[in-house]
Amino acid sequence: MGSITSPRIGELDASTCSLTRTTTPRDVPAPGSPEELSHSYCTDHMVTVRWTAETGWETPQVKPSENLSIPATAGCLHYATQCFEGMKVYRGYDGKLRLFRPDCNGERLSGSAVRSSLPGFQPDELKKLIARLMEVDGPRWLPRDRPGSFLYLRPAMIGNGPHLGVQVPKEALLFIIAVLWPDVSKVKKYGQPGAPQGLRLYASHPDNIRAWPGGFGYAKLGANYGPSLQAHGAAQALGYDQILWLFGAERQVTEAGASNFFVVMHNADTGRLEMVTAPVENQLILPGVTRRSVLELCREKLADRAVGGLAPVQVVERALTIGEIEVAAKEGRLVEAFVSGTANNQYFITPVELIRSGDVDISTLGASGEPAGYASLIKSWLEAIMYGKEQHDWGYVIENEEK
Repeated sequence: MGSITSPRIGELDASTCSLTRTTTPRDVPAPGSPEELSHSYCTDHMVTVRWTAETGWETPQVKPSENLSIPATAGCLHYATQCFEGMKVYRGYDGKLRLFRPDCNGERLSGSAVRSSLPGFQPDELKKLIARLMEVDGPRWLPRDRPGSFLYLRPAMIGNGPHLGVQVPKEALLFIIAVLWPDVSKVKKYGQPGAPQGLRLYASHPDNIRAWPGGFGYAKLGANYGPSLQAHGAAQALGYDQILWLFGAERQVTEAGASNFFVVMHNADTGRLEMVTAPVENQLILPGVTRRSVLELCREKLADRAVGGLAPVQVVERALTIGEIEVAAKEGRLVEAFVSGTANNQYFITPVELIRSGDVDISTLGASGEPAGYASLIKSWLEAIMYGKEQHDWGYVIENEEK
């Protein structure tokens, strides 16, 4: 008797992607238009890929953008079987379209999917699917005569099968949309005359916790964001930009809203200048792609030499408390604070000017009363890679744009 083998489960394979072109192309709104400011105006096409427990991943499709149709009993609506990524595609000053470190986003999306009981996939396939979508939509929505522009990309996965009852999803849908996104950096020119010097953060109360050890704060799940919006809205109503999320009895600093947080200050014991940010090992923060890039660039370019008049700085990933920041500010050891992210309410790399902790205002601008310039320098490094001013392995060029 021959051996019995299980049927092969299909892997995600971008090379099999089919294309159905729209017959009703959408108007491309102008920068600053109401459509762009809505954060919801999609390009002409989207990617969808269906998965089932029986057959695995099916053939990916690039097809006209449309609303999704899911049953009212879909698991994503009841059990938060959902995850997503935030990315951008950039029109470079050399005329090329680029993604920034898409392999990192693919790895994180696959990991987030597994954490939320959805199927994983080979991370490399995500950038290939995005590239196919942008080969079709990129030329019209990011024309070559608009270098320095971008679209926001939202790859997401949901458990869309009709299954009430607590169980692992038997069906899932991976989809990718591209959305017009306002460039707030061109409006809120932090540090310019008449503009704020940076963001104003409101420290969270002890009874409001974003993430905890053993939880899922490290995964990019919608379940991390919905419960935080009430606190975010309350902070904005008080005149602040974001919540600075603290954790535990020691009030450890974790994230600023949906951004990673950094502080540049002199070590109280050694006097050396350090760039301190929360570690990823305890899974309290999202391992941001921009965060990772900031750390790697600073270790490479700033650890042992001054740049542009800025002193060398040592990168340190460790638990940091709000009390330490307050003391550093009082003692004149605090140099600068900033946040990093991809969309993150459009802040990207932005200085922080103040933290409100309880009834205490902590100035994070340093002795000069303005950002020292580390955030601005790091932002310039990253943008040079994203927009093709510097050729770098982190820039993934989309080669086959359609005419």
